[in-house]
Amino acid sequence: MSALARIEPGSFRDPGGRVYLRDERILRAVMPSAAPAFELAEQAGVLRRLSDAGKLVDYTQVAHDTLPEVAAAHVLEHPRVPFISYPYEWSFALHKAAALFHLDLHLDLLKSGFTLSDATAYNVQFDGTRPVFIDHLSIRPYNEGEIWEGHRQFCMQFLNPLLMWSALDVQPNHWFRGNLEGIAPEDLSKLLPMRKKLSWTVLTHVVAQAAMQNRSVKKAEGSAQYRETRLPKHAMVGMLDGLRRAIADLRIPSHATVWGDYAGRNSYQSDEARAKATFVGEMTASVKPDLLFDIGCNSGDYSKVALESGARRVVGFDFDHAALELAYDRACKENLAFLPLWLDAANPSPSQGWAQGERKGFGDRASADALVALAFIHHIAIGRNVPLDMATDWLVSLAPKGVIEFPHKSDPMVQTLLSQRVDIFPEYGNEQFAALLSQRARIVKQVDVLPTRTLYWYERT
Repeated sequence: MSALARIEPGSFRDPGGRVYLRDERILRAVMPSAAPAFELAEQAGVLRRLSDAGKLVDYTQVAHDTLPEVAAAHVLEHPRVPFISYPYEWSFALHKAAALFHLDLHLDLLKSGFTLSDATAYNVQFDGTRPVFIDHLSIRPYNEGEIWEGHRQFCMQFLNPLLMWSALDVQPNHWFRGNLEGIAPEDLSKLLPMRKKLSWTVLTHVVAQAAMQNRSVKKAEGSAQYRETRLPKHAMVGMLDGLRRAIADLRIPSHATVWGDYAGRNSYQSDEARAKATFVGEMTASVKPDLLFDIGCNSGDYSKVALESGARRVVGFDFDHAALELAYDRACKENLAFLPLWLDAANPSPSQGWAQGERKGFGDRASADALVALAFIHHIAIGRNVPLDMATDWLVSLAPKGVIEFPHKSDPMVQTLLSQRVDIFPEYGNEQFAALLSQRARIVKQVDVLPTRTLYWYERT
């Protein structure tokens, strides 16, 4: 037997089960306190049905001695999710898809006599743009008349971020990242103008919930009174259905930015675009990565090229929400194994939560087989004042092989960044970048796709 299994830090909140990592295996310990509910769901065929449908991450029961150091009633083994993302890294479209999926899953379970014990958005992950539930122990038998215990949590982590987008035209990512429990109704209620509060959804799930929370803080018995409330099953179903209809009708406001329509107005003509696609395709066909990162993925043009050239999955990252909406729409319509996520590369998600380990930082999750970073590095080196050597270090650290595009200082996009500021970047240049990259990796191939843009295929040595 190998060394002791490592506890997954993000799984400590549920006393009924913990997730462990042993070598490359992902194991879940079902503790005796959670065993009866798990066994009922297993015997009823609910878990297997959801798993076979792709709604619940797959599982296999394995021998107890797989985790001999844990006094578990059952031990489950799970396949690895390609890339763990967090709600504060989702675009509007991803967040909406996750919310609708969670409601549909709950409604499905209620039909079978089961329910969800919580409503945390962290239990939803994505394989491409397909949501999948990852917490088997959140599924338990339904008790007639019980309240929806996850109501407030659902609002904080699903509904309220979406309302910030749709009602206030405010992107909630930084706010959510600053409060891992989500956006509280009592906070959102203060931000909403009166006309927005007249909506039945907002009145019921934001304003009323905020008032109830404020009362419960003042009166110790408030929480107890809430728990004594009886909610017939048909009323819970009606609440979930109503939320589903309301969320399905939410529309994203304009996310237009200076880069939002980049794919339609950049400095490339068709010949250059084809040259880029050929270069990315050649690298991808050679490497055949299981997971490729597309940094600055925009609407996903070259993510699609990578998938067509041999990449098994692509996770794309971009700062522009308008571009991410286009990328999500393309991935869904074309059924691509492509997950577009929000990333501020100069301020990526940190390690945080309890003991700063509950939610892993981007760097702790970022491990790909290959990388594509096209028309990106100038945004960091010039737009965010990151020294060119540090920007190069970061990109090369993300994957052992890949393609980096370097826009020269004379490139129109670079000149746009420099147009309203003093040029304090004497070290920013194509020759300097080539030298920096050569110090960190072998340059397999390079090509000028424009007089002002060079593509580099690198391989770490």
